[in-house]
Amino acid sequence: MQKTRKHLELLAPAKNADFGIEAIHHGADAVYIGGPAFGARAKAPNTVQDIARLVQHAHRFHAEVFVALNTIFHDNELEGVRQLVHQLYDCGVDALIVQDMGLLALDLPPIQLHASTQTDIRTVEKAQFLDQVGFSQLVLARELDIATVKKIADATSANLEYFIHGALCVAFSGQCFISHAHTGRSANRGECSQECRLPYTLEDQKGRILGKDKHYLSMKDNDQSANLRALIAAGVSSFKIEGRYKDLPYVKNATAHYRQLLDEILEEMPEYSKSSDGDASYTFSPQPEKTFNRSATDYFANGRQADIGAFDTPKFSGEALGTVRKVGKDFIDVTTEVVLHNGDGVCYFDVHKSLVGLRVNTVQTLDQHTQRLFPNEMPADIRNNTQLYRNRDHGFMRLLEKPSASRKIAIDVALYETHDGFALTLTDTRGLSATAQCQADKQAAVDAIKAENALREHLAKLGNTDFVANEVSLQLTQWWFLPASLVNQLRRDAVEQLVAIRAMAYERPPLRAAVEPPALYPQDSLSYLANVYNHKARAFYHKHGVKLIESAYEANETLDEVPVMITKHCLRFSHGLCPKEAKGVIGVQGTVTAEPMTLISGNDRYTLKFDCKPCEMHVMGKVRKHILQIAPPQAITFFDKRPA
Repeated sequence: MQKTRKHLELLAPAKNADFGIEAIHHGADAVYIGGPAFGARAKAPNTVQDIARLVQHAHRFHAEVFVALNTIFHDNELEGVRQLVHQLYDCGVDALIVQDMGLLALDLPPIQLHASTQTDIRTVEKAQFLDQVGFSQLVLARELDIATVKKIADATSANLEYFIHGALCVAFSGQCFISHAHTGRSANRGECSQECRLPYTLEDQKGRILGKDKHYLSMKDNDQSANLRALIAAGVSSFKIEGRYKDLPYVKNATAHYRQLLDEILEEMPEYSKSSDGDASYTFSPQPEKTFNRSATDYFANGRQADIGAFDTPKFSGEALGTVRKVGKDFIDVTTEVVLHNGDGVCYFDVHKSLVGLRVNTVQTLDQHTQRLFPNEMPADIRNNTQLYRNRDHGFMRLLEKPSASRKIAIDVALYETHDGFALTLTDTRGLSATAQCQADKQAAVDAIKAENALREHLAKLGNTDFVANEVSLQLTQWWFLPASLVNQLRRDAVEQLVAIRAMAYERPPLRAAVEPPALYPQDSLSYLANVYNHKARAFYHKHGVKLIESAYEANETLDEVPVMITKHCLRFSHGLCPKEAKGVIGVQGTVTAEPMTLISGNDRYTLKFDCKPCEMHVMGKVRKHILQIAPPQAITFFDKRPA
């Protein structure tokens, strides 16, 4: 059935099937994973067989699996895409996350479609269009503020998905071409070279250096923990954690953190419900700051803020510990209030402003404020008063490296008499029931209290199943003696039946029909920014009223200098040089203009242009000549199983 916005979905990333299964255990209502190809994380592919294994596990909890098919496709790839979609549908996948509109013009099975964040949903008009052409879920641009989200919710009926945690691309998703222009590795094709995480020198319009060797295009990581209620009120129903390249501790930790926050909200707001079954319990207390992050920002959720950049390093520096008090031959004394442990990882910035890490073999407490660290290898350049950070809490990570969560579905257990024996009925939270019966001689129990306790104990022994007993009801005319073996067999039979009934009751979400007549696209012409890379996408836009369509940047037809990155992040703003901010400031008004800046990396110079009306920064560039010689993508064939 089509979910409504009253069903709240926690959506977690899965690098592979095993990560996805752990995300489900830790409380995810849905997971998203890449297939064998065509996903925006090319280094995280998965076979159809592995995805089928994940689907089977997720559906036990009525959780969903989405496959990211969110690159743009060359004409040579369309048949391979079509075949892959049919295989994914046949293995039970619930939805596809899509960027390329050409996919909507292919002969597809009735699988639900979600509009990827790569479709660049920043306006009400764009959201309305995607809502009308068959998308059931819209993955909103990370840059949207909550007020704009509310406007989109009021104007559409699709579910709205919003990134709540993880890495932030500095560019509007789908609007970054710098990687293709320089390396031929397209972000729209899942092969981003992450030029945004490199160090740059920044010059103003007069050539004055404003900063050197800073990661000016590197953002802090997203954390919307404090905004969940506001996002729900604005109409968001799917809460997405970024991270298909992240390690398993990150997935466990972030998923558990947001599961607990959302469960608190669900307790307060009974008008909302979870979109899957079962409750997770943990062997650890979730602390998202303990696993990979570049420190936290809520980005533009509450409007533009000054401190959103991770300019010092794109790496994980971790929590601040304190400063170096003394450096010995084989030890470092640090003044800190944090209790360190053997095996912890610490780091610091060296004289070149590079992050240097080291592993602590042994820790000695010298006094209440000082700990002596014996690292596995003494760094050569560490000095007194150097600020230290901990980027690996060994004890915490050990907890996450072990089984760290259990997910159970509460069921009511009812034992009652039949004319020739006994029957056991199990009923889950959806009202689905299974009944097992057995023939048995009815012998009165010698000790009624002992008989009752034994019955309750054996009926509630659900062990390694997906279930936990909520209420055990004994509907008996008197206390009978039932052998433990008989009760256990009844319970096992009923559990087996309930698992089968729940599997049969699971309904995949349906494909949404496009409106007729076809909705008109908000513009009648498209530039390279629309990412039209194949004839099916071109036909789609023509059908929806677009007359002029440029080819995608990856077609190598846009040869002039153009914006190769469009971003809401503004280096004029972060350096106090924003014309809008200067308005009304005495002595400053009229003296600050949106003059270009220059970013320099090695021999490369990029002009930064500022469009103040929509509050955007454009990184200008052109495709390098050697990229024009790269052959176009070739056809790919996918097999359900590895060929013999």
